[in-house]
Amino acid sequence: EIVKEFPIDIMFKKGDLCISLYQRTHRHYPENKQDIIAFNNTIKELETLLKEKNKDLDTEKILKPFYELREDKEFWNMTLDGICILANEEKCILYKLSEKVEDFLLVSDVFHIIPLIKIFGNNTKYNLLGFNGTEFKLYEGNKFDLEEVILGDDIPITIDEVLGDEYTEKYLNHDSGNGTKGSVIFHGQGSKKDEVEEDLKKYFRYIDTFVFDNYSKANKLPLILVALTENQGLFRKVSNNIHLMDKGVEISFNKNDMGKISNMAWEIMNDVNKQSYNALLDDFNQAKAKDLASDELHKIKKATLDNRIKTMMIEDDGKNSEGIDNIVRMVLMEKGNVIVLSQEQMPSDTGIAAIYRY
Repeated sequence: EIVKEFPIDIMFKKGDLCISLYQRTHRHYPENKQDIIAFNNTIKELETLLKEKNKDLDTEKILKPFYELREDKEFWNMTLDGICILANEEKCILYKLSEKVEDFLLVSDVFHIIPLIKIFGNNTKYNLLGFNGTEFKLYEGNKFDLEEVILGDDIPITIDEVLGDEYTEKYLNHDSGNGTKGSVIFHGQGSKKDEVEEDLKKYFRYIDTFVFDNYSKANKLPLILVALTENQGLFRKVSNNIHLMDKGVEISFNKNDMGKISNMAWEIMNDVNKQSYNALLDDFNQAKAKDLASDELHKIKKATLDNRIKTMMIEDDGKNSEGIDNIVRMVLMEKGNVIVLSQEQMPSDTGIAAIYRY
């Protein structure tokens, strides 16, 4: 089963058999031709590990999903930058990853999910609002994907639909040189230009209220604008959405440019992540001064058992002890945050740090 959600229930399971497999894959020929060979070699290694663990295990049943994947030529022709497979005797899930991972195989009593936490933890979701003065569209994005939010057929989208008879259409020119509705262009001076701006203000107030009431208010995601500079300025003047970000993508919104827009939006979100990281370090140092944080493993283990972990930071270079996977599992089960950082980012040199709830 291919999944995109993280975390997922199977990760909280602990038992005699938890298989964690990570493999680097390639998007293009001829490099991707080696991926299936590498996967087949990993299956052979996995067969040996299972037999060593328990000779009575039904390895054919456990490895059936692995065998089926090995024969799926379409899958291996459509890979990204990596895969992760988590399997036990009841279930097998697979992630297609858009980030490179180190080849890794483990058979243990708990899943190894730290690489997934590193990938998904730096994957802040956001909403993206694109408008060109005549229509708007809403998207939900993250580091890897940007998907349009499908609005109901009865939702007014265009400025014509929203303003109806109040729309001063005779003063507008819709530039459709690229086959789509373009940005509003002002014509004339004085009252005509003022009427056009008032139309846009009414339209932008509608968009702002609609997005906040139906999306931002509930999901609290950062909202990034995509529009020309002049339209962004006017929108911000009328907006009351507290989740609207100060920085936007200042280009003409065009559905044909979503790849470019997605990259520019993620650059903005990267700045958000850096600010969050700096705030996290400040929180840790302040909490440690009050004995509400620690970078000592034995203290963190005890706090984990007492369900006191609010945020845990782990170094991603394999420096941590063997029991860290179980600690991570317990923290996630109790709705704590787990963040994987580089050695340079960690607030100490012990490989682990945690901020307590109390």
